[in-house]
Amino acid sequence: MLGRTAMLQFKDESGKVVLTGSDLKDAKAQVSQGNQAVVGLEFNDEGGKKFADLTARNVGKKIAIELDGQVLTAPVVQEAITGGHAQISGSRNVEEAEHLAILLRSGSLPVKIEVMENRTVGPTLGQDSKDKSVKAFSIGIIGVFVFMLLFYRLAGVVADIALLLYVMLLLLVMRYLGATLTLPGIAGIILSVGMAVDANVLIFERFKEEVKRGKTLRSAMDSGFGRAIVTILDSNLTTIMAAAVLFYLGTGPIKGFAVTLALGTLLSMFTAVTVTKFLLRFLIYSNITNRPFLFGAKAPKAKEEVAK
Repeated sequence: MLGRTAMLQFKDESGKVVLTGSDLKDAKAQVSQGNQAVVGLEFNDEGGKKFADLTARNVGKKIAIELDGQVLTAPVVQEAITGGHAQISGSRNVEEAEHLAILLRSGSLPVKIEVMENRTVGPTLGQDSKDKSVKAFSIGIIGVFVFMLLFYRLAGVVADIALLLYVMLLLLVMRYLGATLTLPGIAGIILSVGMAVDANVLIFERFKEEVKRGKTLRSAMDSGFGRAIVTILDSNLTTIMAAAVLFYLGTGPIKGFAVTLALGTLLSMFTAVTVTKFLLRFLIYSNITNRPFLFGAKAPKAKEEVAK
C-alpha cells in the first residue's frame, strides 16, 4: 500500500491538470443506484470550487480522471457539478472500490513514491527468533532453579515450586484473555520471572537474618515475611507503573511487552507472598526438620564461642 500511493488527477480536454489528490477530502466505496461499485469522492472547499469550475467550463466535453497516469474514466460533462462531490466508476466489485478508496485517501501527496530498496523477511527468520527466545527462556528458568536450590536448599525448593506455579498461572491467564505470545511478550515473561525471584530472595535473606539473630524458624519466618513485604510491594508497584506507561504510550509489540510484564509482576507478587509463605510455613510447622542449614541459614553461635 505504501508503494502504491495513488496520484489522482482531473484533466480537461487540453490535458491541463485542474485537480489533484491534495484537493481530496475523503474517498469511500459506495454502491450506485445502478447497483454498481463506485468510489465516492468528497473534495475540500478549494477542491469543490475547482471541480465546479472545471465542469462548468467543460459542459459537453470530456474530462479525464487519471490514477497513477492511467485513465480510469473520461466522462462527458452534462452539466456543472457543485457541492464538492463526485464518483469514480469502473470498479468490478465493492472490495476493489474499497481498495481504490484507501489508495486515494493515502494519495494526497503530489509526488510518486520511488522504491529505493526491497527486502523480504522469510518465515524461517521469525521461527529462528522464536526458537532462540524459547531456548533463552528455558535456560533462564533452569538457571534460576539451580541458583535457588544451591543457596537456599529447602527454601529454594519452595521458591522453585512457586515459580512453576507462577509460569503456569501466567500462561493460563494469557490464554483466557486470548493474548498472542509474541517475542516482546516472552521478554516480558522472562523479566517478570526475575521479579519473582527477587521477591523470594528478599524474603529468604530476611529469614536468614532473623535466624542468625537467634530466633526460632517459626518466628524468623513470620518476621522475615513481615520485613520483606514492604520492599516487595514497592519494587513491584514501580514496575507495574512503568508497564502502564509503556501500554499507554506504546503500540503493537510494546503493548504486548507491557501486558505480559504487568500480568507477570502481579502474579509473581501473589505467588511470592502467598504460595511461598504457605509452603514454607508447612515445612516449618510440620517439624519435618528444624535445622536452619537446610533452609540456607546459619544457626547463631553459642555464647561460650562468642566469649572466646
